[in-house]
Amino acid sequence: MCNLYRMTSNADAIRQLFGAALGEVDAGDLNLASFEAIYPDYEAPVVIAQQHGASLGLMRWGWPPFGEVKRPVTNVRNLASPMWRSALRDPARRCLVPVTAFCEYGAAPDPVTRRKRQHWFALKSGDPFAFAGIWRPGEEGARFAFLTCEPNELVGAVHPKAMPVMLVGQALRAWLHGDWEQARAWVTPFPDNAMCALPGRGATDATGTQPSLFD
Repeated sequence: MCNLYRMTSNADAIRQLFGAALGEVDAGDLNLASFEAIYPDYEAPVVIAQQHGASLGLMRWGWPPFGEVKRPVTNVRNLASPMWRSALRDPARRCLVPVTAFCEYGAAPDPVTRRKRQHWFALKSGDPFAFAGIWRPGEEGARFAFLTCEPNELVGAVHPKAMPVMLVGQALRAWLHGDWEQARAWVTPFPDNAMCALPGRGATDATGTQPSLFD
């Protein structure tokens, strides 16, 4: 699963790039700082549908626990599960999670640090893209999670189980405004030839240690 990503583009860049597909993206007075390391339970930029376009704001990463689930859910894989059915089929509950790069951890520990090595992935163009997400309001504020799918060859070489569902171009509008059949067609591995692997680098929490990750 993906439990670390970054978003280093500002609000104007998101409005410009996503607006080409969505129409006006209203960010109000939001002034985004650079999100160098976004972990579960951190606040992050999220785009949701509006009647005439979309709006950009901040939400906390991790779907609230429910039923037998004891901790917030960060990644959604089983799209047939009744847990996700209503949110997936309602465009008002789908969202776009802006990203500039994401991390998957290798299986073997680094021989020096003894921690699992980070492998970062991005678009070759360097442009932001979006994870396909869902969101819900809550008493303590809105929360989101994003979908995963089978990995492409590039990501699968590091993490063979899954990769985030990545969206660009017309897929942004289909996910945010289309019916479920239109949206689901984009739940597929992203093309390898449009992606690249970035040099790895460490990322720690404010205490200087690796944060615990939610399931």
